[in-house]
Amino acid sequence: MESLANLESFLRSAELGSFSTAARRLALTPAAVSRNVAMLEKNLGVRLFQRNTRKLTLTEAGERFLSEIRDHVEALQAAIAGASSESGEPAGILKVSMSPHFGTGYILPLLPEFMARYPRIRPEWTFENRQVDLIAEGYDAAIGGGFELTPGTVARVLGPAHIVMVASPGYMKDRRMPADPADLANLDGIQMRSANTGRLRQWVMRNAAGDEMPAAMTEKIVLNDPAAIARAASLGLGVAMIAMPDGLTYFESGELIRLLPDWYADIGPISIYYASKTLLPAKTRVFVDFVVEHFRKEHLAERFAGSLGASNMPKRK
Repeated sequence: MESLANLESFLRSAELGSFSTAARRLALTPAAVSRNVAMLEKNLGVRLFQRNTRKLTLTEAGERFLSEIRDHVEALQAAIAGASSESGEPAGILKVSMSPHFGTGYILPLLPEFMARYPRIRPEWTFENRQVDLIAEGYDAAIGGGFELTPGTVARVLGPAHIVMVASPGYMKDRRMPADPADLANLDGIQMRSANTGRLRQWVMRNAAGDEMPAAMTEKIVLNDPAAIARAASLGLGVAMIAMPDGLTYFESGELIRLLPDWYADIGPISIYYASKTLLPAKTRVFVDFVVEHFRKEHLAERFAGSLGASNMPKRK
């Protein structure tokens, strides 16, 4: 009978088109994956891949073999994961990707309670401003906004990603409050430059009535990091568009106030992403449920909603 290791190495290499990428997914070396596939080919007596220095492609026999075994290997992996989770508490390395500011502000504080509840899980978390490929890069989960759902992944929404206009009380002290987004042209703007396009971010704001209007911001200061923009606004350097999650602590301390409370920009939901397997590993399942439950208990979705205007703004203590 063929070993599961050989079949997994073939399956992941076929799906990802690379021994190296499959090796990262399986926590093996590229040489080990290549060796497993070569052993499988020897045992079957057929060539499964056409190999060259730039590309790995399935042969006709490889295509046929892949279609015949894919569901069976996935079912076997699910059965093994299920048996493992039932035999004891969740365990293993939990590899998660999240943005630095949101992750340290809202997810990292959950770690003490999570580890106390699941001591056999070892977190390996990466804080980065990019969309990871969960399957290709071997992540168990990712948390963020604006991710494109790739094949094999699903998402559970944690809350909205609403962008609102803010400034410090000191900056606005002797200035007239804007009546609509067009009035922002009269104030010093703290703009964000996109790391992907190199262009200044342009925001279209909307209100509860469904009206839309571009935010007419000037270019007094240009920064490339959302956390830095929020901090610059709190220092009284001008007005800025920031995400509600980035602004909550500033609103609570009174360092920032919200301008145009009836207006906001919507850039989609903040979600937790994970592989769409029939049966998740127990470590991933309990982590996803833990985060979702925390957001529910703390009413963070409501607190992140810029569409609620000033009614959801924390009161200064």
